[in-house]
Amino acid sequence: MRYKNYVWPHNPRVYSISFKRKVGSREVPFGHYALQDLGPSYRIMRGEGEFVGEGAYDEFKKLATVFYNEGPGILVHPVWQTANAYFVELSLSQEPRADYVKYTFTFWEEFGGHSTGTRVTTASGGTTGGTAQTGSTGEQWYTVVRGDTMWGIARRYGVSLTDLIALNPQIKNPNLIYPGQKVRVA
Repeated sequence: MRYKNYVWPHNPRVYSISFKRKVGSREVPFGHYALQDLGPSYRIMRGEGEFVGEGAYDEFKKLATVFYNEGPGILVHPVWQTANAYFVELSLSQEPRADYVKYTFTFWEEFGGHSTGTRVTTASGGTTGGTAQTGSTGEQWYTVVRGDTMWGIARRYGVSLTDLIALNPQIKNPNLIYPGQKVRVA
């Protein structure tokens, strides 16, 4: 499992994921009510793990340092879909020892389902709604605009975030892209 620049030495022992949906309720005449689906909310990813052996508490301190970094990051898990997520909780489950630390964690998925000011320029020069260009080798490139995220670009082009990151080794920090930057999407 990986989050931002931290890679777990081994995957957490227990993990779970829950999905939430927002629903609004409104009273109507004669004691009835109407429900309105307001769409999916965020996914909550929880788990527990342990660090064992020499340096176990030092490993927990590295994880805690990542927890204190602000903003969302890419969460890569062997079972869950790769997500842009916030690290919202990290707790010790027992008194830590130098050679054994049991902990729990929680991530909330950050939803970046839109970006503003997007436009697509096709190879023929036409505009169709987000800036993508096809090169002579068949590669397709997207020009980043303000408000874009790698997660949002991956969703827009129907590729996994992991594949998009692999296509763009020139982007050293997937959490930090700039308007005008070129991102390969195919």
